[in-house]
Amino acid sequence: MKQLKQRSDCPISSALDIIGDKWSLLIVRDIMMNGKNTYNEFLKSVEKIATNVLADRLTMLEATGIITKEEHPESKAKIYYKLTEKGIDLLPVLIELILWADEYLPVSKSAVAYGKVLKKDKAGITKQMMAALKKANK
Repeated sequence: MKQLKQRSDCPISSALDIIGDKWSLLIVRDIMMNGKNTYNEFLKSVEKIATNVLADRLTMLEATGIITKEEHPESKAKIYYKLTEKGIDLLPVLIELILWADEYLPVSKSAVAYGKVLKKDKAGITKQMMAALKKANK
């Protein structure tokens, strides 16, 4: 397994060592918000991740304790990826990124609508989503 190289002991730098590439948080997003849990489902995301990059990121996310893999409940030929507690705890980060992008970047109409809903009750929605993710993870 590839050793994760830490650039410094700065908390932001250390977090970026794990989730700072352009794919890792999208994989977390797909599990967390889009109900994707298999390699092929991740490949079908609109961002079009390359197979070698996907395999590398899944390995790194598992090695750092963000995701775990297990036998798929419906097919022994598939691997089922799910978030760990550590991965679920990234939800507030994703919500803040959504709100920031909604404010400063061109995003889809559905993203703008979701941002408006989030702004009305960010704490309540975050709490509800965290509970649902933890329940689904059992």
